[in-house]
Amino acid sequence: MQANLDLDKARFNMIEQQVRPWEVLDAHVLELLDTVHRDLFVPAGQQALAYVDMELPVGTGQGQVMLAPRVQARMVQELALQPTDKVLEVGTGTGFTAALMAQQAEQVLSLETDAQLAEQARANLARANIHNVQVRQADGSHGAASDGPFDAIMLSGSVPEVPQSLLDQLKVGGRLVAIVGQEPIMRATIITRVSDHSWSTAQPWDANVPRLTGFVEPTRFEF
Repeated sequence: MQANLDLDKARFNMIEQQVRPWEVLDAHVLELLDTVHRDLFVPAGQQALAYVDMELPVGTGQGQVMLAPRVQARMVQELALQPTDKVLEVGTGTGFTAALMAQQAEQVLSLETDAQLAEQARANLARANIHNVQVRQADGSHGAASDGPFDAIMLSGSVPEVPQSLLDQLKVGGRLVAIVGQEPIMRATIITRVSDHSWSTAQPWDANVPRLTGFVEPTRFEF
């Protein structure tokens, strides 16, 4: 009982002291952070860190992490999901971001390169009683064109740039959210498909987060 009370208090503090001050003000997103329990999605033995403002190592690959709660929440807020939306996520991790999106959208397809992580995410989602997420082990850098087009695409990590092949999988009016750039300067990037052949881009805030695997880094010239 005491452990549950401690987690409840930690969850409340996360929302009020980390997430809300980071301009996550959407009432539905804030409610989800309270009802979708993040401690069900952290790696084994790390429940005490579930609501701490930090990245948590996951999986077997170097640099694989569960993003900090405030970053996950703000990225979900930026997608502005609707109940009929069909969502693609690249980088399932432990499944928490997919869980948040599943509560707002009709269905989520989430791609994860790490087989062990994919299996753990499926178990986490089932334990949280979330059944409209399909977790697929796959290289998400090319998306899932045969399953598209999508109303929204979430890249749950950073990329050097967003491949055109992913943008092509958005419906007109669809949104893609990613962290784009090179350390030390990365920007949250929101790309909206305006028409069949045009997209608009906004970069409203900074966040340095680890790379998603599979995305090609640009060639760096040295003089």
